[in-house]
Amino acid sequence: MKNAGEGKGRSFPVDPNLPRWLCQNCHNPLAIVGVDSYADKYLNDPSFRSGMHGANSVLGSTRMDNSFVVLPKQRAQVQGVPPRAHGASASLQSDASPSGKAMDESFVVVYKNESASDGGTGQLPLSEGGHAAVPLPPNNSGFNTTITVLKCAFEIATTQSQVEQPLCLECMRILSDKLDKEVEDVNRDIEAYEACLQRLEGEARDILSEADFLKEKLKIEEEERKLEVAIQEIDKQYKEVSGELKELETKSSRFQELEERYWHEFNNFQFQLTSHQEERDAILAKIEVSQAHLELLKRTNVLNDAFPIWHDGEFGTINNFRLGRLPKIPVEWDEINAAWGQACLLLHTMCQYFRPKFPYRIKILPMGSYPRIMDLSNNSYELFGPVNLFWSTRYDKAMTLFLTCLKDFAEFAKSKDQENNIPPEKCFKLPYKIENDKVENYSITQSFNKQENWTKALKYTLCNLKWALYWFIGNTNFQSLSATVSQHVDVPAAGILYARRGTDAKFGSQNL
Repeated sequence: MKNAGEGKGRSFPVDPNLPRWLCQNCHNPLAIVGVDSYADKYLNDPSFRSGMHGANSVLGSTRMDNSFVVLPKQRAQVQGVPPRAHGASASLQSDASPSGKAMDESFVVVYKNESASDGGTGQLPLSEGGHAAVPLPPNNSGFNTTITVLKCAFEIATTQSQVEQPLCLECMRILSDKLDKEVEDVNRDIEAYEACLQRLEGEARDILSEADFLKEKLKIEEEERKLEVAIQEIDKQYKEVSGELKELETKSSRFQELEERYWHEFNNFQFQLTSHQEERDAILAKIEVSQAHLELLKRTNVLNDAFPIWHDGEFGTINNFRLGRLPKIPVEWDEINAAWGQACLLLHTMCQYFRPKFPYRIKILPMGSYPRIMDLSNNSYELFGPVNLFWSTRYDKAMTLFLTCLKDFAEFAKSKDQENNIPPEKCFKLPYKIENDKVENYSITQSFNKQENWTKALKYTLCNLKWALYWFIGNTNFQSLSATVSQHVDVPAAGILYARRGTDAKFGSQNL
């Protein structure tokens, strides 16, 4: 038997009338050759016949006539002919094709009656149409013999080897190798058993007497009783230990639950702690920023930012408004009036802050670019121009009253420093001395005065005002006039700030 695919390089005489057999292992189609030469030999062999009759096959239980008719292949179904064969022909076809595929050629098998085979006149079985079957020609007896031989051979091989037949050569070689290996294993086992048997037969046998046997029996029974007692004791201990183990397992499970709950609570607490710490850190950061901002605000005074006093060449300036006039630089009166309005507003704010302690005798009325000043008799004088250079009595009077008010505020500041136990050399003092209408021997009046001297006196006046402003910032925590409560800073801090501001102001005055 060979696989159908193995014959590509070589040609084998394959009978096309034989049905196709499949290998029961790899299910490849088989090409069976050289069966006809052995058919008569095996059919005449009594052992083969006995095996053939003993096999559970259709051909072993039913005698089939040696004649049959080979019908041509028909793909289209003829009207009146059944779609498939019935009876023994269908059984034979199913046996000849294990894989379920139809045979290449269809045939009709004709069975003889038992009486006909014994010499009676038998009749051919009728077909489904009611007509007698056509007698089979005797020239196909070789095909029947081949089928019978193959069928019986495969059944006998299957029965004896307990392996489904037929098999291809490759599968047969694999099966043969496997059986050889099993035979070798069995032979080795046999050799091992024989060696053991020889060793046992060669050992000396000590046969005990009846008395010794009874003694050994009693001894073994006594040991058995002791072992039973020990087993009972061990069983009792085992039950006790099992009970303790169950109790310990119960406690362990309870402890595990407690531990799990503990870790859950611990994680929740850790999460809350982390959240609180983050919140605390955020609050501390905000507090730190707020404190820094507060310190900055404490060092900041609105008056210092609202009324910056500086100089521009020969002119003193307040909020960048020049105060004074020169022959070569005729400053507009609107700018001079705006500068006087800023100076009056600053001095009035500082005087109002210390009321009623400060004797505010000369009142300043800040009215933008048109300020006025009232004397002790409540007479009002205009501190704005334009005015006549040769006759400006009211304007000169207003500037003189401004100097008097600034001098009164300086004396009040000095008295406050003395009350705060500040050393005399560190008490407040104006950098430029004021006497009546003169500042450092420069008259502030405009009538019959040079513009250069008048501008110089105004510049020194602004410098004294800046010095007073620095003292005010160092000794007060200034709030707007609408505030109901005024808070003062501590005296030591005020003194330190005043000393620092005083140094800067004196530097500014030298530049003036």
